[in-house]
Amino acid sequence: MESLIQLDQQLTLWINQHNLEALNGFWHFVSQVRVWFPFYGLIAGLIIWKLGWKKGLCVVAFAILGVVLTDQLANAFKEGFMRLRPCRDPWMTAHGVLCPDGIIGGMHSFYSGHASNTFGFAALTWAGLQLNDKQHSYRWLGWCLFLWAAIVSISRIMLAAHFLGDILVGALIGTAIGLALAYCSYWVITKARL
Repeated sequence: MESLIQLDQQLTLWINQHNLEALNGFWHFVSQVRVWFPFYGLIAGLIIWKLGWKKGLCVVAFAILGVVLTDQLANAFKEGFMRLRPCRDPWMTAHGVLCPDGIIGGMHSFYSGHASNTFGFAALTWAGLQLNDKQHSYRWLGWCLFLWAAIVSISRIMLAAHFLGDILVGALIGTAIGLALAYCSYWVITKARL
């Protein structure tokens, strides 16, 4: 386990130190949760437009549940594991981790709520559309959603808020929750004959 933690520290440090100072404003912008709300609203509108209001509202309700669930589960893990953020970790600061905006977030980093939220939302909304509208392919939307989730997640490494391992675990857990809830929404829609 110790060698895995050291590898995670070294990879995170390598990625973080390849940040371009000119991009710091961009990373900070995409990392802010309030910036996501118009995007969430746009995707919710697209879902309701494509699926109709009954099916659409069902998928949107599960998407809201997914965001809350992934966020709270990430917070519980952070308090349980109590792993320091890279900008608070003595080894990382001694080896030159770049904290462009100072210390971001609370004390703990494992696992990333940003990664979990964004990948969960991407998986749930994309799969929710695919499962409930088999006449259209939403591959383009899936690419856009997962690209957005990846950019948000990378921003957390660049801002020294998370380790690479935090991001990978958050993305996996978020995707799993998102897909599970997408299938739950499909089951509700099928059973209720919406």
